[in-house]
Amino acid sequence: MNRRLLAICSMLLLALAGCAVLFPPGERDDFIRVKGTRFTHNGRPYYFGGANFWYGCYLGSPGRTGNRERLRLELDSLSAIGLVNLRILAASEESYMKRSIRPAITRSPGVYDDSLFQGLDYLLAEMAERRMRGVLSRNNYGGWSGGMVQYNGGGGGEGVDPEKSPGGWKDFMNFSASFYANEKANSLFRDYVRRIVARRNTCNGRLYSEDPTIMAWQLANEPRPGTSSPEGEKNLESYYGWIEQTAAYIHSLDTNHLVSTGSEGAVGFYWSSEYALKTHQSPFIDYATFHLWPVNWSWFDPKRFEETLPATEEKAMSYIREHLAVARQLNKPITLEEFGIARDSARCAPGSPTSARDRYFTKILSALGDSARAGAPFAGWNIWTWGGVARREGVDDVWRPGDPFTGDPPQEPQGFNSVFIVDTSTLRIIRENAGAMMRLGARDSLFAGGAASRTEVYQK
Repeated sequence: MNRRLLAICSMLLLALAGCAVLFPPGERDDFIRVKGTRFTHNGRPYYFGGANFWYGCYLGSPGRTGNRERLRLELDSLSAIGLVNLRILAASEESYMKRSIRPAITRSPGVYDDSLFQGLDYLLAEMAERRMRGVLSRNNYGGWSGGMVQYNGGGGGEGVDPEKSPGGWKDFMNFSASFYANEKANSLFRDYVRRIVARRNTCNGRLYSEDPTIMAWQLANEPRPGTSSPEGEKNLESYYGWIEQTAAYIHSLDTNHLVSTGSEGAVGFYWSSEYALKTHQSPFIDYATFHLWPVNWSWFDPKRFEETLPATEEKAMSYIREHLAVARQLNKPITLEEFGIARDSARCAPGSPTSARDRYFTKILSALGDSARAGAPFAGWNIWTWGGVARREGVDDVWRPGDPFTGDPPQEPQGFNSVFIVDTSTLRIIRENAGAMMRLGARDSLFAGGAASRTEVYQK
């Protein structure tokens, strides 16, 4: 009798471990939902630790950028560490800018690189096998993936290049923000949105609109109304209107998935909490987002890290509290979907010292976990950025087409913000805090064990 009972229990455990087969999409509510200030999964709270893995579709491609063996290894590594939520680039446009990603998914209006679409299919199918979730971003206020400036040019020709314009980044940012009121540009953008929502995955046959692997569609990467200036103020009405109308349009196409903005929060306009609030106020925006960049915001100097880190931590904690307060006003969950900090002395090489990063990550991730446990509307975080097993090419830290993807976008030094597989001290901190978030939420011990029971890939 005991032997029979043991056999039945063993079969039950095996069946539950393979629940993706037992409960295929459509037979239960496997989508991430929002209830008040919480994400839920099958009626239970969902919290996550995750990573930015924007180049996933490039690795998944059967074309020249593809490396599916590496993609599978990276996903196994991420899953083993507990990083189960990935923020992914699901759109890129061929750009006039020198330092933008190439090749691009959209070569010109209506003309696409199908191998990169297949790469996104493959990525989502592999994520589904590992019970991972994705936030898919479909535009970019910055120009490193084409984005709004490319749509402004009708998909071709030159616009404002910050490396050539007399006004530099100020001119570029205001030109990018003119996208919100550009009807022709938005018509092209909506054509792409419709195409990607209606796509059927060539690897597993799922419609994207019916795939619970996708947690949310994201309007854009770091959309802003322009510079904090009178020029930017003129764009505010069209900016808020674009958020409302685009989010409503996506929901009209797809009732299964959440919609988020991709906003950095208050820094996006005069460091204003009111701006962060209004950016996420639309009923068609399901949750709030914010980003945290102490080097870009001149808080932290990696060449004087011992001196500048304490004040950086204080400012970071204040920025977090500010956005938790915004989320309470909205009565919506909020996620910190981009945060990172440079290596000691601004080095880029894998395995170079990360003492400041380790201290910073410990401080930030512990505080976020404590806030979630205490009932704050905080729901998850994504490190920027996952470099995994990549190794940089050359000695100048500059990305060139054909180089391995390290997670840093092409206009930035490669390895600067990357977390590599050899950064064992950082990975240990990330794993501990990702595990704490997972234990708060709906990913039960069977799923968590399935990820953790794999070989400790990150130590190899």
